[in-house]
Amino acid sequence: MGYKILAINPGSTSTKVALYDEERPLLELNLRHSTEEISRFAGVNDQLDWRRGLILSALREEAFDIRNLSAVIGRGGLIRPIPAGVYEVNSRMRYDLRNAQMKHACNLGGLLAAQIAHMAGVKAYIADPPVVDEMDDVARVSGLPELPRKMQGHALNCRAMAIRCADEVLHKPLADCRLIVLHLGGGGSCRLFVDGRMVDCVRDDEWMFAPKRFGGAAMQDVVTLCYSGKYTYEEMRRKIRGRGGMYAHLGVSDCRVIEQMINDGDEHAALILDAQAYQIAKTIGLLSIVLKGDCDAIILTGGLAYSELLTGKIKDYVGFIAPVCVLAGETEMEALALGGVRMLTGEEQPNVYHASDGKGKNK
Repeated sequence: MGYKILAINPGSTSTKVALYDEERPLLELNLRHSTEEISRFAGVNDQLDWRRGLILSALREEAFDIRNLSAVIGRGGLIRPIPAGVYEVNSRMRYDLRNAQMKHACNLGGLLAAQIAHMAGVKAYIADPPVVDEMDDVARVSGLPELPRKMQGHALNCRAMAIRCADEVLHKPLADCRLIVLHLGGGGSCRLFVDGRMVDCVRDDEWMFAPKRFGGAAMQDVVTLCYSGKYTYEEMRRKIRGRGGMYAHLGVSDCRVIEQMINDGDEHAALILDAQAYQIAKTIGLLSIVLKGDCDAIILTGGLAYSELLTGKIKDYVGFIAPVCVLAGETEMEALALGGVRMLTGEEQPNVYHASDGKGKNK
């Protein structure tokens, strides 16, 4: 028997828990939370003890003793920008998770891991949080000094799929690869890997639209809409994140439903899906320029990668750039667990979380 790793991924309406024996999954649970349950708490931090109790109760029901754990690893939160990798949860990280400017359930990942790890007598970690930022300085510069570009998005799944493609398809270390990885679920992000680092990205609030994300448009038009008096600040935020993208056009974001609409002869739905593929392809092409044509592979991942209709259209556009590898699904629980395995086996060394310089570099 190998290392036992508990992975925890808290979301707004669920807490996902997975138990791994090194690379072998032993248990996967999705603890769902109703709106009524969540509404009892004033804020996200107030849910910490409640969610911990649910996790421990679920493990007891499965007759698992947490004292058999080798490590606990949680989904990373919206802390300071840091390089990719596995980080031990320390007092500085716990403070930043509790006091993060953006309040989101993912901030509970490291806190839950720390509490349960303490009870089990092992260490707690996070891996590849959404704030992973390894951008080159030249990529940070925008046309306004007040608004430098930032990397934020699906770092965990993107890096896990990059590692898998490097290992299983390209048969070489990630550090020797040049990859473009697109994650597309309800939101999306496209990341550029050079020599193992995520050196640039395109977020779903920068350019390409996603099933529930606006993407981008002419900024003058966006400013005009913001000040038109038609929408409040919160309404505009929802247009950008939650009610934009394919949802704004079709009233639905599920690609399976949209494909059925197309099969039923809905020409407008067909146009919007074509536009989604078109924008994604332009985004991939944009990042390929940075590689100067030297790209080992393009990876399509996330829930929408299950759509052969969509991925087929994307391949038609970008196949000339590099081979396209489809690794469908959101494998965040596996990615967390495998991050813990790499750390425990010595394949990857745990990082120490310090204050950040705001550019993804620990000081």
